[in-house]
Amino acid sequence: MDMRYTVGTNEYKRMTTDELRDAFLVDLFEDGKLNLLYCEVERSIVGAAVPTIGKPLVLEAGKELAADFFCQRREVGVLNIGGSGTVTVDGTEYSMDNLDGLYIGRGSKNITFTSADADSPARFHLLSYPAHTEYPTTQAKKADANAIDLGTLEDSNKRTIYQYIHENGIKSCQLVMGFTVMEPGSVWNTMPCHTHERRTEVYMYFGLDQASRVFHFMGPAGETRHIAVADGQAVISPMWSIHSGCGTKAYTFCWGMGGENQRFDDMDHVAIQDIGSVKRSMKSMKDGNR
Repeated sequence: MDMRYTVGTNEYKRMTTDELRDAFLVDLFEDGKLNLLYCEVERSIVGAAVPTIGKPLVLEAGKELAADFFCQRREVGVLNIGGSGTVTVDGTEYSMDNLDGLYIGRGSKNITFTSADADSPARFHLLSYPAHTEYPTTQAKKADANAIDLGTLEDSNKRTIYQYIHENGIKSCQLVMGFTVMEPGSVWNTMPCHTHERRTEVYMYFGLDQASRVFHFMGPAGETRHIAVADGQAVISPMWSIHSGCGTKAYTFCWGMGGENQRFDDMDHVAIQDIGSVKRSMKSMKDGNR
């Protein structure tokens, strides 16, 4: 398990492009492996599992957690962005098709991942946060998600948000998770942008071909930067950073949050005209534009 440490706003202001990518970009999908990244921000763990051989991939705690098993004090959200597969939790098998999700509750001991076809493997995105109590392991299907349509084609941001793990859906301690599908011809997500001081967030982008990229915008609203993101890569968004993206074509992304609360609409909005101005962006948030 790799480790990633917190970067503050003062450090951020002096970072080069490579330093930004090293600090905030996550690239974990690898055939035949289960890779994990432990992040100091909210003590989140981002993971990716791509089973390509007969032997299941096992989610283990590792020495970093000082735990008997991974979910001894944690909960996990899973989204399959690849071919069909199976997640087995303490002997119960959950068949996972493309865009199926799974919440794994605290106390789950034996967790494994397999693919139905090694030539078209499942690609499991994982996001985990500490958990204070147990909620039941629950599967999520796209048809059962809370779907929210937003944006317009005229603004190049027509999209549908699918909420899986949230305060009115699958129950969790602090994890909130789902995904957003951009309509063809729409490329902007989360614009107008926002921050949320009470939570941090991870965006994982997928549905891109090798020649396509999403330019993910981050940083305080008055001093933004961008990171070019390829298919299957993720960006860690600390509490002080906006998180928005513009693609060279339509795409999908998984979003996941942890922190003080689970209110999806708990956001500090920034007006588009205030982006890039420290004074205006601070005033926009102080005025209660939420």
